[in-house]
Amino acid sequence: MKYKQWKVAPPCPRGQRALEEAGLPPLLAGLLSARGITHGEEARRLLSPASEPIPDPLLLRDMDRAAARVRLALERRERIAVYGDYDVDGITSTCLLAQFLTARGGEVLPYIPSRLGEGYGLNAEAVQALAGQGVSLILTVDCGITAVEETRLANRLGIDVVITDHHACKEELPPAEAVVDPHRPDCPYPFKGLAGVGVALMLALAVAGRENARAVFDEFCDLAAIGTVADVMPMMGANRAIVSLGLAKLDRPRRPGLAALIRSSGLEDKPVTSVAVGYTLAPRINASGRMGQAEVAVELFLTDSPARAEELAAQLCELNRERQGIEGEIFQQCVQQLEEEPQEGAIVLAGRQWHQGVVGIVASRLAEKYSCPCFMICLDGGLGKGSCRSWGDVNLFELLSASAPLLENFGGHALAAGFTVREENIPALARSLRRAVLRHCQGRALPSVLEIDLAVTPQQLTPEAVEPLDLLEPCGTGNPRPVFLLQGAQVHSMAQVGRGRHLKLKLESRGMALDAIFFSNQGAELGLYPGCRADVAFYPQINDFRGSHTVQLQVVDLCLAPSRAQLEQAIYDKYRTGEALTREEAQFLLPQRQDFVGLYRWLKRQSTGCTVVEDTPARIARAVSRATRQREIPARTMLCLEVLEERGLINMNRRVDRIQITLCQVEHKVDLEASAIIRRLRAVLEDGV
Repeated sequence: MKYKQWKVAPPCPRGQRALEEAGLPPLLAGLLSARGITHGEEARRLLSPASEPIPDPLLLRDMDRAAARVRLALERRERIAVYGDYDVDGITSTCLLAQFLTARGGEVLPYIPSRLGEGYGLNAEAVQALAGQGVSLILTVDCGITAVEETRLANRLGIDVVITDHHACKEELPPAEAVVDPHRPDCPYPFKGLAGVGVALMLALAVAGRENARAVFDEFCDLAAIGTVADVMPMMGANRAIVSLGLAKLDRPRRPGLAALIRSSGLEDKPVTSVAVGYTLAPRINASGRMGQAEVAVELFLTDSPARAEELAAQLCELNRERQGIEGEIFQQCVQQLEEEPQEGAIVLAGRQWHQGVVGIVASRLAEKYSCPCFMICLDGGLGKGSCRSWGDVNLFELLSASAPLLENFGGHALAAGFTVREENIPALARSLRRAVLRHCQGRALPSVLEIDLAVTPQQLTPEAVEPLDLLEPCGTGNPRPVFLLQGAQVHSMAQVGRGRHLKLKLESRGMALDAIFFSNQGAELGLYPGCRADVAFYPQINDFRGSHTVQLQVVDLCLAPSRAQLEQAIYDKYRTGEALTREEAQFLLPQRQDFVGLYRWLKRQSTGCTVVEDTPARIARAVSRATRQREIPARTMLCLEVLEERGLINMNRRVDRIQITLCQVEHKVDLEASAIIRRLRAVLEDGV
């Protein structure tokens, strides 16, 4: 198992019925009701993301000043530098504002620093170089919120700076003409989850004015959607409208670069979903920045030439393949090192030959593998450039803030951040970070929990049932992809595919054959074998192949299934500890009249000539099943005994692994249906809770 714990949301039959009556198909209704959405109007709002209102951009603090300064630069024909970041969010932000301003007569210089040569954010050398090129206004996108000294330098050189960012703020803000960031403590903007490209889009809308805002939004929401999905922003509020409308534009992309990238990524003639952006398009765009060639992606988005777009898209795909190879090598090195020298609390690793552009992905994979935050540091000339990824509920920005005296600089989010540290400070930094994580944990393991929406049967997984789940798009944080659970599926065959990187499975459950794919897993650690049974947590997806329209399970996690006896015992244990039972579990436990009759007759026969029957629960259940020719269900047998005891028909003396049963002499008729135990189970069946 990848996750230490699976948490399956309890179903809500009443809510599901209400949603079905409102017109939703059963599987979608079951999913939404399990997520707490039980009213038709609430479901309609969620499933109509394009209608989500976008707050007025001028509610962002300093947006009025930022828009006024940009309009002034356009009127004066000033040279404007749009200074971005080398990830997908930064690249799309840069292209969005560069194209928007150029179309309005601006003299625009897009500038993205080299990841390998300059590093993240506004830097002094770049500011001086832009001053030498006659730039009088620098617009930062997806960066700049911590660039205090660099902004002061720009001011001394006669350059005004307008900062647009969405990263966490430090106490001191840069002395810029305007600082637009929804995370400013004094910013009243009601939605804090905008990506960097979302903030850039808000600036474009503010500059365009209310009368032109709709046309500007329609023109650039495709870029905004890509950057928002790639930066893993919450898929709520304004982001739902931005991404929903932007993805619709990608079905028929008008930008030659996007059309070429979609074709070269194998997405042509397929709907471009948030999943397709996150797992197919974004890695290719990101590869350009990671490999130190962000200008390739920038030119791809800005070119008007279809022929040039095809060349650039092919180049991005090749850079991505190169990135994958380097990433795999570094990951294996780190795993070997951690097996030889395990680390507690947090992983902190440093290396001299690592590629700065890919260590962030390696950090993410290591954090997932070892269930703890990971900090990867690339050493060069006595200085280390670090990328880190969180795990559980650890806030990286707070962690780095607490270690700030040991750092040269840092910035980022709660879940992903970057920093610079002198080589001699790395041991102290590692101790500081590990202590902070261990204090945060307070002796407990960091959460490694997979949230599962619904347990399903294979009969529920028809193409007609699964297709309506697309209405949940766009998916992401706050509105995740549906995760379902299939229990006890038999594994017929396993095969490694994709050059050994993925595992393809043939499963059977309740007489139905199912195909499954487990990405980035070779299967060696799973303990599977042909004929075994497994519990499978998965994303359902439609697979179109040679005209065949079938459901495929994209495995999220997988484990060997417990035996039937173990499952039945688990249900009984839930009942004994007072946990809420599902309708299916209550139905399983509820004894029928023949269960009581068979058990009581067996007890009377066994007690002939003696006063006490003594044995283990399992052997009692087995003996009763042989005598009555009914299926052996120890949990239900135990529950029958409890009912008989409650109603005064027997006395039970429970020992560690055995039960002593004494029959009582009863002169009157006993109504077993009056049992509190029976009433409790029937209430679950009637109420669905």
